[in-house]
Amino acid sequence: MSIPLHQLRAGVIGTGFIGPVHIEALKRLGVQVTAICGSTKSARACADKWGIREVYGDYDYRTMFRSPNVDVVHITSPNKVHVEQSLAALAAGKHVVCEKPLGMTAKETARVVAAVKRKGSPIFAVNYMCRFFPAVLQMRAMVQRGDLGRIMHVQGHFFQDWLLHATDYNWRLLASEGGKLRAVGDIGTHWIDAVSFILGARAEAVFAHLETFHKTRYRPRGEVQTFAKVDPKTMLPYKVDTEDFGSVLLKFGKAKHGFVNGTHANASISQVAAGWKCSLALGIYGTKGSVRWDLQQPNEILVGRRDEPNQILQRATAGFSEDVAGFTDYPGGHPEGFPDSHKMHYRAVYQHIASGRKTPVHFATAEDGHHEVKLCEAVLNSSRAKKWVTV
Repeated sequence: MSIPLHQLRAGVIGTGFIGPVHIEALKRLGVQVTAICGSTKSARACADKWGIREVYGDYDYRTMFRSPNVDVVHITSPNKVHVEQSLAALAAGKHVVCEKPLGMTAKETARVVAAVKRKGSPIFAVNYMCRFFPAVLQMRAMVQRGDLGRIMHVQGHFFQDWLLHATDYNWRLLASEGGKLRAVGDIGTHWIDAVSFILGARAEAVFAHLETFHKTRYRPRGEVQTFAKVDPKTMLPYKVDTEDFGSVLLKFGKAKHGFVNGTHANASISQVAAGWKCSLALGIYGTKGSVRWDLQQPNEILVGRRDEPNQILQRATAGFSEDVAGFTDYPGGHPEGFPDSHKMHYRAVYQHIASGRKTPVHFATAEDGHHEVKLCEAVLNSSRAKKWVTV
């Protein structure tokens, strides 16, 4: 029997950039956010801002997991503690939404997959929310219906410029905190997961080239929030051990619908691309036509044809409405974007919980998150060996 979403209660670990994004999306859904966990000072400030009753300072997530007022845990902490916190939440009987990447190594993320496979395990989702842009869902429907014919190749990029300067700093720059793969691991996996979701197939092999432009960067004496500005005069030099950008070739496996088999893709990933704030752009090219989309213009899809006029499909209008029913809330001309993709993702997860697992699983699972980490390791190995590597 289904229960209303507003009867489900969430606890959030992490108060940086992405934690409040989760909180806002949950509140828009009517889900109760009952607990917050982080450093004592930041957790209290976040609780005061958002009206959250239970505060767990000093990152005391284990005590939060014992709260009877938390049904679902959202993990938005640094990458290095994702697996530890995920396993503890599952052991406590809590459903989990974990930020990507699922973990630092495939060896440790395999433990999460094993835990989720146990009988009676709670529901587990990885926050690859780009799946829930209406355009991504629409392109997926077009590919799987055969509107574009057999898919021949995919191309695109994920470009940002927030780490362009040597004085730009965030914990993700440190391999010890975020993992050995930074640009590709942090934003490139969003591109790869979105393409995998659209195609209905996973990447099976990669050929990658990675570059670190800033061999030396400068960091503040303490930690700072993502995108925060820091006085360069107070910063100290350090050696960079993660990449600034990469070029990745991918070969995808066979999809059940029959329109994808061995499709080739190429992606450029950069966090030092001046002028680009958050451009996840992709083009899917088939024997009957193509579709192109950019996250920075999320409400439009460009449809390309050889022997017919090209089209611009606009969300909530003919050709871009029926296939995404239930994943868009506003009428045409009322833009939906980044915050709405999170809302739609959590709606899908919470509806799956509330319905007793009776709704479709469109969200990324622990197995999906594990595959992305394996893919990241293959990207690193490929760049070092300068050859194709099987995932």
